[in-house]
Amino acid sequence: MDSEASSVVRLNVGGKKFCTTMDTLTQREPQSMLSAMFSGRHTITTDSEKGYVFVDRDGKHFRHILNWLRDGVVPPLNDSGYMELLREAEYYQLLGLIDGINAVLNRRKDDEGLESELTRTDIIKCIQSEKVRFRGVNLSGVDLSKLDLSFVDFSFACLRNVFFSRANLQCAKLRDVDAEGSIFHNAILRECEFTGANLRGSLLAGANLQSANLQDACLVDCSFCGADLRSAHLQTADLTNANLEGANLEGANLKGAKLSRANLRGANLQRAYLRHVNLRDTDLENARLDGANLVGAIRF
Repeated sequence: MDSEASSVVRLNVGGKKFCTTMDTLTQREPQSMLSAMFSGRHTITTDSEKGYVFVDRDGKHFRHILNWLRDGVVPPLNDSGYMELLREAEYYQLLGLIDGINAVLNRRKDDEGLESELTRTDIIKCIQSEKVRFRGVNLSGVDLSKLDLSFVDFSFACLRNVFFSRANLQCAKLRDVDAEGSIFHNAILRECEFTGANLRGSLLAGANLQSANLQDACLVDCSFCGADLRSAHLQTADLTNANLEGANLEGANLKGAKLSRANLRGANLQRAYLRHVNLRDTDLENARLDGANLVGAIRF
């Protein structure tokens, strides 16, 4: 190659080997994690024998990541495949791909004819009035992204696969909702009430959850990468296999929370309440635990 920017890069993603170029990794999504890794600002460690850069992620969908970076085309997948790819796009901070997947899923749901009781237009009309309530309503699959839904009462509603990306849900009530697989990417969720909610497999990366109440919530397989959970209430929440890498949990209350196989790498747990929490299978590499209450916690 004529320039360093076009040089070949060898990647080992979870055991799967890929070859690409610096241009591919840095040009389409310049704010992504991959672009930052290969921008020249960071030291990259490679396998001394074969020259591969190791990335500790499942390599199943990484070819789709590379093809997106090359061509800007969202691949044809089934719904479960899109949810898996969405998690990878969130990890690599590929905002363009995230938006592209959401757009495809929205079109697909429109074509299939969702059984939601209300449309996005209906909801926009409703939220122009005061004290909006959607208690117990079926809103499955509706695109509510970027809307101001602050103080809205969604308690007991069916919110499966709803798109709340970048929506303002400050002080909203989502008590006992079924929001499995919903997208809250970069949403404002300050002081929200999620008590008893089912959020299994939901994407909450980059969300602002300061002082949110998630007690007794099912957060299995959720992604909270880079989320702000300062002073959040997570007592007895099930965070099994949840991804909280880089999340800010300063002052959060995790009393009785289940953290089996949770990823807390680089998370801020300063002054968090972790009394008697089982951390044995939790990844705490580079996590900050200054001032955390770890009395009775199981760590080894």
